[in-house]
This record gives sequence, structure tokens and C-alpha cells, in this order.
Amino acid sequence: MALNKLKFNSLNVTPTAGKTIGFNSSADGLEATLSGGSMTFIKKLTASSSGTLSFVDGSSDVVLDNTYKEYMFIFKDIHPATNASAFQFNLSIDSGSNYNVTKTTTNFRAYHKEDGSDAGLDYRTSEDLAQSTSFQNLSNVEMGNGNDECCGGYLHLFNPSSTTFVKHFLANTNTYQKDDFSMNHNIAGYANTTSAVDAVQFKMSSGNIDAGTITLYGIN
Repeated sequence: MALNKLKFNSLNVTPTAGKTIGFNSSADGLEATLSGGSMTFIKKLTASSSGTLSFVDGSSDVVLDNTYKEYMFIFKDIHPATNASAFQFNLSIDSGSNYNVTKTTTNFRAYHKEDGSDAGLDYRTSEDLAQSTSFQNLSNVEMGNGNDECCGGYLHLFNPSSTTFVKHFLANTNTYQKDDFSMNHNIAGYANTTSAVDAVQFKMSSGNIDAGTITLYGIN
């Protein structure tokens, strides 16, 4: 029995009424129909020697409410003013008056030096949190501040407006480390609060965020 070739753009199945899964040769990423929803732009903040970048929900700026069950922050070209510093975040349940939500997290990294002389994978005990209100590192603690050095990645926050459950999050960043390493960090954990999280703040462990953007999307 001959097996006929499938044309790339010809496969369409309908798992549920009104939702079609298809393969589109013009797509530049995961199709909304594959994930069951779409990403909606909410707000973009641009750093310029900024001490902090904060997304605060409120009557004049609706950024974190029950409109979406998932939120994603995307970091682009985060450049520190101070050499050997880390990109960090924390959460608030009082509209940004305090960024001190209790968190338990995990942190591991893969690294590879530019000249190929060193590489590895390790768990970062010094960069995880155990019921701590401290800021969580999102990047390597020794991010370089050279003209070509920066950090990129994302933070995925789940159902921050829930008043029943804790708030889970996942993050991944890649950093140009000061000694010419590529360092990929995977961070995950939960904010141990049943209060609604209504603000998220980003900063460096030392000095300002010299440049870069953080863009917030809602996922439905």
C-alpha cells in the first residue's frame, strides 16, 4: 500500500467546535489555534538609566487583573549599568506599595564559554529562594555591562488575580556574562499568597537598568 505525501499546508483537523488546528507556512511562531488562545499586547516599558521598571495595576492603568489567566513579560536587550549584576523581579499585593511577596523557587543554568574552554550544567542553590520575600534573580549574577553585553528572556505568570490559589511562574533568560560566557537560566516557583498579585517590579541587583525593554502580554 502506497503512502501518499501530505502537502505542508493541507492538514487541518477540528478537535473542538470552532477551533481548527492548521499548519501555515507563513507563520512565524506558535499559531494561536495550537495553544487555544492568543497573546494580546498590554504595555511596554523602556529603560533609560532606570532604577526600576514596574507594572502596576490600577484604575488608570489596567495591566494585571482578571482579564487574563496568564501574563507574559518579554525582556529584550536588558543592559546593566553596573558590571557583574543580576536582573531581578518581585511581586506586590498592595498596588506596588511593597514588593515583598513570599516566594519559593528553583534555579538551574547551562553555561558555555565563548572560546569553548568551559561548559556545564548546574543547580544554583545560592540563587533559589525558600519562603523568602527577597527579589528573585532572573539572570546570572555576573551579567556584563560591556557595550555588546545584555540579557533576554521571559517571565510567565499564571493567574495573578486569583484569591484562592498561590501564583506560579516560569522564567528563562540568556545572559552575556562578564567573562564571555553564554549563561542560560531556568527559574520557576510560586508566590505563596492567596491575595491577588497586582504589580510586578524589575530591577538590577546593583545599579540601574541602563537600557532595554520589557513588554507585557495577556494570554487568553
